[in-house]
Amino acid sequence: MNRILFLDHATALGGAEISLFLILKKFDYSIFHPILACPYGSLWEAGREVSAQIVEFEFPRLRRSVRALPDLLTKAKQLASIANFHSADVVYANTVRTAIYGSLAARMSSTRFVWHMRDFWLSENRPVLQFPDRAGKAWIGFHADCILANSQAVARHLPYPEKTRVVYNGVDTERFQPPGDISTMKALFGLPDNQPIVGTVSRLRPWKGADRFIRVAAEISQQDKDVIFLVVGGSPFDVRDGYAESLHRLVDQLNVSDRVVFTGQLEDIRPALSTMDVFVHPGEPEPFGLVLIEAMAMQKPVVGFNHGALPEIVKDGETGFLISPGKEKDLVDAILTLLRSPRLMERMGIAGRKRVETNFSADRMAAEVSDILTGLTMPTDKRRI
Repeated sequence: MNRILFLDHATALGGAEISLFLILKKFDYSIFHPILACPYGSLWEAGREVSAQIVEFEFPRLRRSVRALPDLLTKAKQLASIANFHSADVVYANTVRTAIYGSLAARMSSTRFVWHMRDFWLSENRPVLQFPDRAGKAWIGFHADCILANSQAVARHLPYPEKTRVVYNGVDTERFQPPGDISTMKALFGLPDNQPIVGTVSRLRPWKGADRFIRVAAEISQQDKDVIFLVVGGSPFDVRDGYAESLHRLVDQLNVSDRVVFTGQLEDIRPALSTMDVFVHPGEPEPFGLVLIEAMAMQKPVVGFNHGALPEIVKDGETGFLISPGKEKDLVDAILTLLRSPRLMERMGIAGRKRVETNFSADRMAAEVSDILTGLTMPTDKRRI
């Protein structure tokens, strides 16, 4: 049996944590014994649901910390001890922060190391200075036996292409099943039964583009007074920078307070997706964008910009529309085209669902990760990645 020590530092469930949970859920437990090291929180609880062995473990922030070096050495030694105690075959880092700890811990314990990179950068946003980012990726990648990227777009930002494998994120297609629960959201937020709804789902961070979505909503409202706009999301990682408040001010400035509905952070986004006629992704380049395939699984046509990983997910003209980056007017036109053609919306929604079932299922994701891990844990003369 292959024993895999998974590392994740988050207390809330973001896209990386949801993907890891689905991998753990879909694993063949007759082949793999997963051990999950993470702090107490939503992922810890989710791991218990799928019977993974849990080790409560804190990963202190390293960036701009005066204790970065002592924390790194102390925690890496502790992780190495955990790996040795559980006879781990692989240390698997699911986030950038844990990759820094995990690469050192794997070296200390003489354990194979997998780095699952789910972002373009080692920081959330594009760094002003590129050299530290490249150097950090080179250092982590050097110690990795295998680097997993969640899209080709992410893989292009990584060193060591010979070690890198692309494994697309997956969605639980049984859980995200159309038509879904439409009545809950409409009752909870007073949404009308007979008016079109256009929505977006994301953490409320500037690069996710909720402000652009609101500007698009204002433009569409001038042409179609019936459309309602849903902004779904909050700040699950408790970032307090005033961005969410600025969105409410923008709604007031553009006089669309009667058109735009903020739901806040939702534990379950399926009812919100169910109510939407069109799903919009208005942000900057995405390394993947899990909500894209969740919306497609619910048979929603997607409109977004033609950058990042979106061209790998959305088939332009088939499952939605991809617009030249930054062209807000074209975004408006594409949304209106769909709203004025219910048959086109339906056709694109059905095609999106089929594409998810074929390319972006959780079963497919877990099977690919399982195959890679099995290859790494083979005897040296037969090993593959």
